[in-house]
Amino acid sequence: MPRRTGPTNPALRRLINHLEKSSRENKAPVWRAVAEKLKKPTRMRAEVNIGKINKLHRDNHILVVPGKVLAGGNLDKPVVVAAFKFSKQAVEKIRKVGGKALSIEQVVVENPKGRNIVIVT
Repeated sequence: MPRRTGPTNPALRRLINHLEKSSRENKAPVWRAVAEKLKKPTRMRAEVNIGKINKLHRDNHILVVPGKVLAGGNLDKPVVVAAFKFSKQAVEKIRKVGGKALSIEQVVVENPKGRNIVIVT
């Protein structure tokens, strides 16, 4: 039986290492949870539509998607979303209503303690 090797994408591996290090240094278990979800195989990672993000949005919270954000559905309020990947249409929809589409690494740098983070899967 082959050994599990984890993701081979160098950018993803750096992000996972950064999340784990930030989790240890800042005692923020939320970043460890995001790293664990990103370690899954590509077919098991989250693919979240804009419509689901619209339903789960709360004021002053940052939604973190450990996978890809897709453009299905509508968005009617400004949201702050962080993800590993975004589709072009999803970024357009988020920016159209005044929201922000950020990388997970940007959110870790701005919010190392992981406060007001909601993980969307």
